Amino acid sequence: MDILFKEFDILSVKDKFREIILNESHKDYFKGIFEYLKGAYEKDNIFPKREDVFNAFKNSDFYDIKAIILGQDPYYREGQSHGLPFSICNPNMKISSSLRNIFKELKSDLNIDNDGRMNLTPWAKEGVLLMNTTLTVKQGHPNSHRDIGWRIFTDKIISMLSSERENLVFILWGNFAIKKEYLIDKDKHLIIKSPHPSGHSAHRGFFGSKPFSRANEYLREHGTKEINWRV
Repeated sequence: MDILFKEFDILSVKDKFREIILNESHKDYFKGIFEYLKGAYEKDNIFPKREDVFNAFKNSDFYDIKAIILGQDPYYREGQSHGLPFSICNPNMKISSSLRNIFKELKSDLNIDNDGRMNLTPWAKEGVLLMNTTLTVKQGHPNSHRDIGWRIFTDKIISMLSSERENLVFILWGNFAIKKEYLIDKDKHLIIKSPHPSGHSAHRGFFGSKPFSRANEYLREHGTKEINWRV
């Protein structure tokens, strides 16, 4: 496991999140994930790169998180994924329909333009946990790693944030994310739900849902500094 931890750059993960990963690493399901990925990275194109798999946990520590945006699994095409849902790492790639619609809603909600940028790392550094519930994928095969154990791990992260923190904002876009609502204590946190921002569903209620201003209003009311949603 030590070699794999180095390959997956787990030492760059923030303190509490690194502690959680280290604790989970002793469990059979987590060992199974790494055993599976060892072979998968050798024979297939897997996204994101090894060193980006835990990117969601490298920008803000567990106790600095203000909001959580859940994705399903990484982009499955070359040059897009770097471990943060909806975010695109290569500025030369075409923007996804979901990210385009997220920026449309951001403009409508807070009058913020993204000026062509597609990398959402600035949000992560503001305390927004951008986390896919499955952290890897095989090129060209969406949801191909959904059953290798990642969801046990990411459910653990959601549950711990819910139980150990207060007054967080959970932003759940689409039915898949909304199904994680049972892990969240509604008496302690704000849950913002809407249809997914994809081109197929954004017009069914994502547009006009104002997740960014609602999140900031809630944080402000509970004495937490607002999130700067500018990318």
